[in-house]
Amino acid sequence: MLVLSCFSLLTVKAQTETDAIMMKKNELCIGGIYAYSNWNKYWEASLKRNNENIGSVSSNQFHLMGTYGLNNKINLLFNVPYITTKSSAGTLSGFKGFQDISFAVKWKTYSKRVGAGDLGLFLDAGLSTPINNYVIDYQPLAIGMGSTNLTGRINIDYLVKRFYLTLASAYVRRSNIQLDRNSYYTDRLINSNQVAMPDLLLFNVGTGYRNGNTIAEIAFSNMTSLGGFDIRRNDMPFPSNRMNATTVGGNLKYNLAKFSALTLVGGGNYVIAGRNVGQNYNLNGGLFYIINFKPSKK
Repeated sequence: MLVLSCFSLLTVKAQTETDAIMMKKNELCIGGIYAYSNWNKYWEASLKRNNENIGSVSSNQFHLMGTYGLNNKINLLFNVPYITTKSSAGTLSGFKGFQDISFAVKWKTYSKRVGAGDLGLFLDAGLSTPINNYVIDYQPLAIGMGSTNLTGRINIDYLVKRFYLTLASAYVRRSNIQLDRNSYYTDRLINSNQVAMPDLLLFNVGTGYRNGNTIAEIAFSNMTSLGGFDIRRNDMPFPSNRMNATTVGGNLKYNLAKFSALTLVGGGNYVIAGRNVGQNYNLNGGLFYIINFKPSKK
């Protein structure tokens, strides 16, 4: 799950919209993830630089996440993040609070034996919206962008024995946001408190090992803004900047042998290329528990 937080890109991985894992009917997988992100260099348009006025910018995230199996082919997902931000230098103060609640429906639409492996097709739709009236016009330390987002995604998964390849692509439609001022400057003066946010195109590739209780994955992701403008030289970032980023990382998921209802997850990623984003690294880990609400047979 990709969270846009103030100029930083933070990816947390449990059971999400971008994978090929489904909960069975009446099963609820619920738990929490902690994620830490830090950067001290960023791209001002295509120029990579640092800024001694803010030093390093870090973020702590706490996610309450869950997935419920409506049936074996349709899952319902939610995520509630609490975020804190701070900088290591300068006078800018960080923020903290709940960010955007998100819901998604994930549908396994197709599965078939193809060649030596199993092919699966997944479609999902998601909605995220702020649950807190947080400050958005204070980049790069704001905890979020403040927009309501609609996401449509398609996933293709191919599993050969215990090795897999998953491709996912998504389009994110973002609403306007409202500033606490009546004018602002992008590449021109705009006399309004409404800011049009550029939509996003997301692409993910994951490959690795998957068996009954272990998933080990190498992941590649790309985010492209479909609009926006570059940060002006020595200026602060703005919510509607064109923010592009390419990240690489890895994820691990392990179900405990003696406590099969418990799952440990962990991972990390690093931005290797970008435009108007911080070159952040992200580390995360969490614990999940599976509850079966299926009525017991008497």
